[in-house]
Amino acid sequence: MDNARFADGLHEHTAGLATAVAHADPGTRVPTCPDWPLRTLVGHVGQAHRWAASIVRDGPSPVPDPFDADPGSPGKWSAWLREGAEDLEDAVRTAGDTPVWTFFGPQPARFWLRRMLHDTVVHHADAALTTSSAFTVAPDLAADAISEWLEVLCDPVTTSLKPAFAELRGTGQTLRLAPQDGPGWLITRSPEGVRWTRTTKTADVTLTGPAPDLLLVLTRRLPLDRVTVTGDEALAAHWLAHTAA
Repeated sequence: MDNARFADGLHEHTAGLATAVAHADPGTRVPTCPDWPLRTLVGHVGQAHRWAASIVRDGPSPVPDPFDADPGSPGKWSAWLREGAEDLEDAVRTAGDTPVWTFFGPQPARFWLRRMLHDTVVHHADAALTTSSAFTVAPDLAADAISEWLEVLCDPVTTSLKPAFAELRGTGQTLRLAPQDGPGWLITRSPEGVRWTRTTKTADVTLTGPAPDLLLVLTRRLPLDRVTVTGDEALAAHWLAHTAA
């Protein structure tokens, strides 16, 4: 997936989030982010885009506190969100292939465009669920979001950032995410950590459904029964219980 697709997706889901919250009470609690009101959700997304852009331009800076973000009055949220997404796209375009800082070592600047796209997709879903608005995500973006999330979980650095993810280690248990088209993802819980590959092999438990639904179940935005579960359901429930970001 190229940078243009990442940027298009970022703008699409930033705009979708803005539409979902346009007429909502800023103090409404977000059920999938229970400590956050909508104002904090909006603030986090715009803040994160600007933070990522600053990393691309100037190097690392401390992770900002979402409660410190100031998106302005609700009438200004849409423009403020769009400006943040545009700022990030511009920073990545200007950086080109120059390696930049990431949690996982130097990588091309597009790392942050991809990371922020998928963060925005999930938070767009949060906003839509909160306000009972429509939500869709293209299958190609959903599939890439699943792969990116698994890449993050499998990196050894991740457990140093979030020690609770060490509970995902196992003794060879396998989970498969099976979309309606494509090979799907096979996740293996090894003593050293989580491993994954794209394959059609069978697993101890398989979750079957459209890629967008698999993404939202994987990120705990939809319940497990939204997809078809075949095999060891307790294994799937354990995975979901221990992947809270």
